[in-house]
Amino acid sequence: MPAKVNKEECTGCGTCVEECPVEAIVIDEDEGCAAVDEEECVECGACEEVCPIEAIEVE
Repeated sequence: MPAKVNKEECTGCGTCVEECPVEAIVIDEDEGCAAVDEEECVECGACEEVCPIEAIEVE
């Protein structure tokens, strides 16, 4: 299952964007938080590991 971002917790710091090996994450400027392209996500968990506030989950 692709990475899921808890939009209420995400601060939009961009750490996950930098870590994603397939560039499947961007910062949604309207919402001010990370957004995952579910079709591009390879479920590697890199974003989940680096999120400083644990706002991303990969099941």
